[in-house]
Amino acid sequence: MGTADVEAVWRIESARIVAALTRFTGDFGLAEDAAQEAVAEALVSWPLASPANPAGWLMATARRRAIDAIRRRTALQDRYALLATDVAVDSAVDEEIDPDKIDDDILALMFVSCHPVLSPEARVALTLRVVGGLSTEQIARAFLVPVPTVQARITRAKKTIAAAGVPFELPPAADRRERLGGVLSVIYVIFTEGSTATSGDRLLRPDVAYEAIRLARTLAALQPDEPDVHGLLALCELTAARFPARTGPDGSPILLADQDRRRWDFSAIRRGLAALAKASTRGLGPYGLQAAIAAAHASGPSVEATDWDRIVVLYEALGRVAPSPVVELNRAVAVAMASGPAQALAIVDELIALDRLPGSHLVPTVRGELLARLGRRPEARAELELAARLCANQRERSVLLRKAAALS
Repeated sequence: MGTADVEAVWRIESARIVAALTRFTGDFGLAEDAAQEAVAEALVSWPLASPANPAGWLMATARRRAIDAIRRRTALQDRYALLATDVAVDSAVDEEIDPDKIDDDILALMFVSCHPVLSPEARVALTLRVVGGLSTEQIARAFLVPVPTVQARITRAKKTIAAAGVPFELPPAADRRERLGGVLSVIYVIFTEGSTATSGDRLLRPDVAYEAIRLARTLAALQPDEPDVHGLLALCELTAARFPARTGPDGSPILLADQDRRRWDFSAIRRGLAALAKASTRGLGPYGLQAAIAAAHASGPSVEATDWDRIVVLYEALGRVAPSPVVELNRAVAVAMASGPAQALAIVDELIALDRLPGSHLVPTVRGELLARLGRRPEARAELELAARLCANQRERSVLLRKAAALS
């Protein structure tokens, strides 16, 4: 087995291993460190002799590393004695992972990684590391930050969890819905960064987005009765369905009106619609409403034939459930398509008057498009040039500059 094989096994089994170790040891940081040491050992030993049971090998090796660490903690000898009963490499998988506990273990791991005592950046890094199985280098590449920054976030997160005495358990039923919202928001942030990168020279980072979808699918399997989970999964699937048509061969963005809809991933659309149906059982929350908007786009044969009136209504509902200036800006775009640019421009100008999105390139982008449609070309060009200056993504910036130049 080579490095790619080790990484593949780790991505599949990492959450199970870290979760089981945390339950065994009661120490989240120790469990994650021991699991990483097992991976490092696998990278050295597996090319020489492939184990018959790779997942069991990783689990047994990680348990030994955890025991070694606990042995060094003289105050925890009683726990060491409990753990050291049987750590043979050839031990059966059911001795390493309790099949009756593993689903709850992984769900608890998600709640710990997204605990409110952590900063938003730490929640994202820790979730990708311990639940997603990504290395610090992979996380750093995904979010365009230095590797030491990611390492520091993960280290601080584990220390914060230990200092706060966060238990490795599912939150009480009364708190679970609120805490679940925090888990969903982390997955949403990861997906959003993958679907439209905030900076850098790529519009899409599909590997990041698909990791978020994998996390959402896992959560949906663990929480099948939570409509918001299915709503987020539906939103991710329906949005990702358009990825194949969103960029050209050179990575340049292709706007919705110019996309070849035959290239959309119709399997992802079917999965998204199925998840949306599950989310609709008790009324749509914020993610479900966004998914319904994505579904309206997915069902339209063209931009012109899209049901823009329905999209406007959905944005109005979203604005009541989860009000934000971005929702209002998107509603303005839908209003422009349904009722014309003049009415939409009034919405955008109100956002500017209230200074709702200061420093964002999105407002001048939309305003420039609306002014162009109204024939106010010099004003439109100035807005698009401003948007380009504010935009950190190089691909988006190039599109904005081309549009501005076309208005000369």
